[in-house]
Amino acid sequence: MDPVHLHLILTHFPIVGTIIGVVILAYGIVKNKVEIQKTALVLFVFMSLFTIPVFLTGEEAEEILEKNTNISEQIIEEHEELAEKAIYVMGLLGIMSIFSLYSLKRKLNYSKTLIKITLIISLITFVVFAQVGNYGGKISHSEIRPSDNNIKS
Repeated sequence: MDPVHLHLILTHFPIVGTIIGVVILAYGIVKNKVEIQKTALVLFVFMSLFTIPVFLTGEEAEEILEKNTNISEQIIEEHEELAEKAIYVMGLLGIMSIFSLYSLKRKLNYSKTLIKITLIISLITFVVFAQVGNYGGKISHSEIRPSDNNIKS
């Protein structure tokens, strides 16, 4: 399996995993179920770690695409720039999830506030990753690319 194929397979997990985590965490907050909240937080930590190989395979995939296709470098660069921001947002979500898990375990009085902040960060993370996925889709799917960005100049 080449880096492009591997990158395409891996990229879906942080997007789907994060939105699943958002739903689980929101449900856990509404129902006031700490175990459900912990499940979402662990999922966010896992997605944060999973994002590392996604990002690393993206670098290799970019090199292959730039050499072997007629896809505009602008589209690839837009995707890469947003992906660089997204990995930091996902890292923040992972760190906040760890702090939230710790606060729940220690039954700290600010746990509920920390969980709600984590929910907000998880929503932001999902939106950013959905945008990254959209830009990546423009690389793979010519039908959603703007017509002036389809081919290298």
